[in-house]
Amino acid sequence: MLRSSLSPKLTLRSLLVGDWITIILSILLIVILFQSLWSHQHAAKVQIRVGDKVYATYSLNIERTVQVHGPLGDAEIHIAQGKVRFAKSPCHGQYCVHQGWLMHTGQVAICLPNQISLELIGEKKPYDSLNY
Repeated sequence: MLRSSLSPKLTLRSLLVGDWITIILSILLIVILFQSLWSHQHAAKVQIRVGDKVYATYSLNIERTVQVHGPLGDAEIHIAQGKVRFAKSPCHGQYCVHQGWLMHTGQVAICLPNQISLELIGEKKPYDSLNY
C-alpha cells in the first residue's frame, strides 16, 4: 500500500506553539477592535428634520412629547429616559413608528412619506463604513 505524504491531516494536536499564539492573539485583537470601534455610546440630543431643514434639537434628558407638522400631517415624537421614538405618524406603512426607541449615537428613524427624520447626536460620531 502506498501512503500519500503530500496532504497530511491537520489536527488540533498537530498545531505548534507558534500556531496557538497566532490564533489566540488574533482572537484577542478581534475582541478589542470590536469593543473599541463598534461600541455604542448613549446619545445626548435628538435632531428633528422636516424635509431638508432642521426643525429642532432637543435634549434626551427632559421628558416631552413633540408635535411636528409634515406634508401629510402631524407626527408625534416621544422623548423619555434618554430615548426617542415616533409615537404616531399620518403615513400609511407606519414603519417609522415600528422602528421603536432609539438611544445610541448615530441611530436614525425616518418617515419618508411625511419627510420627517430623527437623528441621535452624541459627543462623537460612531464608526461606520462611511467614516472610513
